[in-house]
This record gives sequence, C-alpha cells and structure tokens, in this order.
Amino acid sequence: MAQTFAEKILARKSGRDEVRPGEIVIVRPDRLLSHDNTAAIVGKIDADLGDRTDFRAAKMGLSPSAHVVVLDHVVPAASQKDAENHKAIRAYVGRCGVENFFDVGVGVCHQVMVEKGLALPGMLVVGSDSHTCMYGALGVFSTGVDRTEAAALILTGETWLKVPESIRIDLRTGAVPTFGSPKVGLSPFLTGVTAKDLILSIIGLLGADGANYQCVEFHGAGGLSIDQRLTVANMGVEMGAKAAVFAVDRRTQEYLDSIGVARDRYEPVWADEDAEYSRRLEIDLAAIGPVVAKPHTVDNVVPVEEVEGVTINQCLLGACTNGRASDFELAASILRGKRIARGTRLLLAPASREELRKSIASGAIDALLAAGATLLPTGCGPCLGAHQGVLAPGERCLSTSNRNFKGRMGCAEAEIYLASPATVAASAIEGKITDPRKHLPSPASRERGRG
Repeated sequence: MAQTFAEKILARKSGRDEVRPGEIVIVRPDRLLSHDNTAAIVGKIDADLGDRTDFRAAKMGLSPSAHVVVLDHVVPAASQKDAENHKAIRAYVGRCGVENFFDVGVGVCHQVMVEKGLALPGMLVVGSDSHTCMYGALGVFSTGVDRTEAAALILTGETWLKVPESIRIDLRTGAVPTFGSPKVGLSPFLTGVTAKDLILSIIGLLGADGANYQCVEFHGAGGLSIDQRLTVANMGVEMGAKAAVFAVDRRTQEYLDSIGVARDRYEPVWADEDAEYSRRLEIDLAAIGPVVAKPHTVDNVVPVEEVEGVTINQCLLGACTNGRASDFELAASILRGKRIARGTRLLLAPASREELRKSIASGAIDALLAAGATLLPTGCGPCLGAHQGVLAPGERCLSTSNRNFKGRMGCAEAEIYLASPATVAASAIEGKITDPRKHLPSPASRERGRG
C-alpha cells in the first residue's frame, strides 16, 4: 500500500509494516531535545531519577546520547533565577551522563541540532519546543511534545503519537523567470523575495490551523537551499502542522557531507508518489512577492505594499528562523554603506556561534555593525521577550522571527510584524516598513561587498 512520509517513519519507529492516519502508535524516538526548560522537565521525575548516575545504570529506555540539552533561551543568565536554573541543568547533565550538552553561547537549540548532525534523515526526533519541526528540512520527522511527555520519555524511552494525515504542497516555478531557473529557485539577492515570504504566504493561504495535526510534505523543492528549507520547515507549526518535511536530495547530502556526517549514518525516507493526502496544493514561486504578517497572528499576511510606511521602532534580524549567515549576508547587501534610520534599533541575533563566525568571515557582520546594528548573544532572548530586546508599550517591531502574538516580545501593548531579512534590512534604513525591492544592490555592488 502506498504510504506518505509520516506513515513510513511512524511504521518503522513503531515496529510495524504499515500504519494509517488516526492510529495511535508507541514509538521510540531517536532524539529528545530540551533547552532551558530541562530543569522543569526533570523536576517532574526527580524522585524517579534519585541518585542514579546515568541512564543505562537506571535501566532507562533513553540512551545517554538520545537526550540533547541546549541552553539558549535566556543566555547569558539575565537574573539569579535564570542562573540557578542553568546550574540545576548542568548538575542533571553531569549526574545522568547526558552526552550531547551545549552550554551558553553555542546557539539556538534548533540550529545546534542541525549543524551538529544530531537530526538526520529518516530519524524521529521530538523536542520540548514547538519549533522542533525545523529538522524536517533534512527529511526528519520532528515534532514538539510537552514537558510531561518529555519527562516520561526520559524514564521509558517511549512515547505515543497519533499518525497524522498529510498535506502535499508542490512548489512550481512559473513561466515568468522571477526567481531564475528551476535549478536556482528563490534568488533573494536578485528579487528581494525569500523563503520567509514563501512560508508566510503559505500560512496566510492555509490559516493558523489549516494544517492542524497534519504532516506537510514539500515537493519540487530542489531549487531551495538548505537554509531556505530550514526557514520554511521552522514555521510549519505556525499553520498547525505536526511536522513539515522536505525530501532528501543532492543538496541535503552535500550539506551533511559539509558538516562531517557520513552517508552511511542515515537512511532517507520519502513518500510514495501515489500516496493519499488530505489535501494537495500547488504554489507558483513566480507568484510570490514580499509579504508581512501583521499583529497579532502569523496568518494575518498581506503584501508589503499594504503596510508600507508603518513606522517601526525596532528591527530584529535573526533567531532560529532567519539567523543564519545567508540571512545576514542578504541584509548586509542592502545595508552596506548605509545607516539605519534615527530612532530605529536593529538587533542581530545569530542562530549559532558557527553561523556568527561565517557571517564575520564574509564581512556581513562588520557591514551591519557599521550601519548601526547591535550584535546580541547567540540565543532566543528577544524572540520570546526574555531579555535583550523587550519592547515598550506602543512600540512596533519588524522581526524575522516566527511569532507575533500579543506579548511575544515582552509587552502586551506592543506590536510585532514578521517579515524577511531583506524587508527588515530595507525597513531599518527608512525607519518604516519598506518594500525591499527598492533597496536591492546591483550585481556589481554585491561582488564588491563580498570581496
């Protein structure tokens, strides 16, 4: 029987030949991710952990290599309470032999999982964070779970999932060469249109619950870079998806090669061509333009022209959605040699130390700092309003992050607009929401900037 990606993965992980949508299966995930909430998770099972020194000695189902812990939400610690939380997590990691622990400054958990080779094609990964779905960019079934489920998983090595229905989205390139040829895909340096515009457009089309508890498969995505796929998959949960996935192809393999992952370490899985879907959509990439999600929902998406001229006080460029070197290089190509508007703040939040180093090496960070930007630690702080970027009542922020809910950036009386790195960079120059196509650099100036 023909199967979707989700059906194949969950059948494999539950030890069955096949499963169907709606069935409940008991699975053994390959990884469990947690971050600054690890102490709260472990607190639920502290009595069961006792003084035991590692998972195997305790006869737990979760191996020492399966639990990945990343400190990223409030880094460095912004208060004594945060510091005590971090201290408790370090104690747990040492006591229970957690092998994959990444302390303050390594990066945002989702980027760390990808670049450290901890989320590989064909894996089932769960995390106590809703944007765990980002690893679907590499052909991983990855999804968020709550803290109670995570605690039980630490003790047993198992959890349950309902087999989701699936939506198939075919990405097509129309006759108009807006994005170059199909081999090139999205070309933000040429058009100002990015993967962020693509996923926001899809969320605007489907709605915040349009893919509720479904696995969204993206087909025909060969022209998208891995960074672009990470952006799209990261925001799958913003349309309610349980998972959002791309097929493993040459780009995927080459990316994994580049981070030292041998090809015999993973076994790609993909849907059968005649699999059954609850819904099928075709998206013409040539029809996508720059868009903005207005407050206070991610699906409140409009063309950038509709909100042009809206005054902004703060711009955030970064986070796990758009904090990679390619994002900073795109923004730098627009801001190089210019200054951000008086009265406008531009914050840079790299997704990881490695992405920051690449951005420094390319000259992007220097160009952005010269334009007046402020570089923040590699963490989540401003995205969730924990620190370093909290808004004041009445302020507006234009952000490349993934959520714009009321109070998301620390103030319920502020407004958050979501947009691409190109739109954020162009808007920082003018101090108001701006169509990035007005500030695109010429090919010659791009080459001079890279040199």
